[in-house]
Amino acid sequence: MQPDATPGATAHQTERPNGGAMAAFVAAGAGSFAMGLFVLLHEAGIYSAPSLYAGAGGLSGRSTFAVLAWLIVWVLLHRAWRDRDIPSGRTLTITLVLTGLGILMTFPPFWTLL
Repeated sequence: MQPDATPGATAHQTERPNGGAMAAFVAAGAGSFAMGLFVLLHEAGIYSAPSLYAGAGGLSGRSTFAVLAWLIVWVLLHRAWRDRDIPSGRTLTITLVLTGLGILMTFPPFWTLL
C-alpha cells in the first residue's frame, strides 16, 4: 500500500470544470437584478408589465419576465462556460452584487429617491 494514496482515488481521476455551476450562480444574480429592474421601471412609470394573471396584476408579468431573463442568462452562460474553470471568487462577487442591487431596487424607500 502506498502511503500517499487517497482512499478511492484512481490515477486517472480528473476534476470536472466548474463553469456550469458558476453559470447557475451568476444567472441567479441576473434574475434577481432583472426582477428589481422591472419593479423599479414600473414604479418610475417607464415600463408597465402586462398582467398575465388577474389576481396578481402586473406582478405576474414582472416576475415572469424576470424568470425568463434568468433562464436566458443561465442557458447562454452555461453554453459558454460548461467546459471551463471559472474563478469562484469573482463569480461570487458578481452574484452578490447583482442580487444586492436586485433586492435594493424592490424596496419602496429606494423608489422615492428617484
